[in-house]
Amino acid sequence: MEQEFEEREGDIKESIRRFEQMLDQQESQFFDLDVYEQMVEHYLNQGDLDKAFKAAEAGLENFPYALELMLDKAQILANFQRFDESLGLLERASLFNPGDLDVSFMEGSVLNMAGRYEEAISVLEELLERAEDKDDILFQLGQSYQNWGKYAEAITQYKRSIALNINNENALYELAFCLDVTGELENSLSYYQQLIDQDPYSYNAWYNIGIAYSKLARYTEAAEAYDYAIIIKEDFSSAHFNLGNTYMNLGMFEKAEQCYRSTLKYEEATADTYCHLGASLEKQDRITEAVAEYREAIRLDALWDEAWYGIGVCLSESGKWYEALPFLQKAIKINDNNSEYYLALAETEYKVGNVLSSVEAFEKAAEVDAQNPDVYLTWSLVPFDQGDFLKANDIIQMGIDDMPAEADLYYRSAVYLIHGGHYREALIRLEAGLSLDYDAHVQLFEFFPELEKQKALYKIIQQYKK
Repeated sequence: MEQEFEEREGDIKESIRRFEQMLDQQESQFFDLDVYEQMVEHYLNQGDLDKAFKAAEAGLENFPYALELMLDKAQILANFQRFDESLGLLERASLFNPGDLDVSFMEGSVLNMAGRYEEAISVLEELLERAEDKDDILFQLGQSYQNWGKYAEAITQYKRSIALNINNENALYELAFCLDVTGELENSLSYYQQLIDQDPYSYNAWYNIGIAYSKLARYTEAAEAYDYAIIIKEDFSSAHFNLGNTYMNLGMFEKAEQCYRSTLKYEEATADTYCHLGASLEKQDRITEAVAEYREAIRLDALWDEAWYGIGVCLSESGKWYEALPFLQKAIKINDNNSEYYLALAETEYKVGNVLSSVEAFEKAAEVDAQNPDVYLTWSLVPFDQGDFLKANDIIQMGIDDMPAEADLYYRSAVYLIHGGHYREALIRLEAGLSLDYDAHVQLFEFFPELEKQKALYKIIQQYKK
């Protein structure tokens, strides 16, 4: 049996070689129908839509009524957003194959992709009455409602799909997304619990309640759920990966590292996994090892900006500022829309004495993400370090203008105003911070190591509490 499979594998490789030679030399060659079908599948798996399309077209020239090739070509046309041609081909397919369920299913999918949601739903509902296996149709109905922005109806369809097949991963995933968008995730925990009660050995049910807990930032419960999923299915790589992310959120970096290593053991290595592994090592201050994993990510995908950024930050944290700069600049070149990248660049430029470049990078960070208080908190430390307390406060004021409800900015403003000797204004800022988030006042004491100042501040804060 294995030998037969290897022969078939060899045959298809030889056919592909001949087909590509035929394309290069613009000559025609004939293949059996099943060879055309296998070639289309091969190119689709490779993500090469152009060659998949050419193989489907060549096949249909020789076998104009071949249903599988018609469906493949219709799918590819839809991916090229040539929806009318795709639907025309499906209409032709239904003439030769009246009542075929796959044709109707594809028609529903294409109408959905074309944004013709009412028509898609009508086709899929009619199909639902004829089909025996309904879970994929219900999932596709959910997709149509979701793309239409009708999340409540989408949730209903996804739940119907899951009721028929608890392991429909796509339906489970999209359901969690819709529940999150509508703010219904918390109320749906009992629904997930029912799924588990119904089938305690469904690793997908455990995995999805883990996702729900993660999105609700209930990380301890999320970790427990992912753990159960892994106990049931040891090679469940997505559960290992998500468990790693959960441990990162819980500050348990060694455990996170182990989870990412397990992910690499059970699935094909990706730049994303190596990047997460690098971050878990960086958090353990194992900087050299972290850099090695980030480099591995770049080896797999040279455009993975997070890996360039990771190396830049590691070098910067090690005091190798000049070496760090090109890595941070490369991350920004790949993705110029991440304020964290500009912040790291700004701090590193400042460290090497490039004050102008540093200010430029801070300004860019604020432009990219005006709603990130860290931009202003970090930026203001530059003039603060130079003893220019009012300039530092002006930068914080820019942040307050953008984010008037951010307590940390008022506390920092109070710090700078006290250092600058403007006590009355400092008091007003301190009161604003206390009214927004009383417990966050502890950050003040980092800036006043002298005990006398700490005592004076403590008295004011206590008075406010009363």
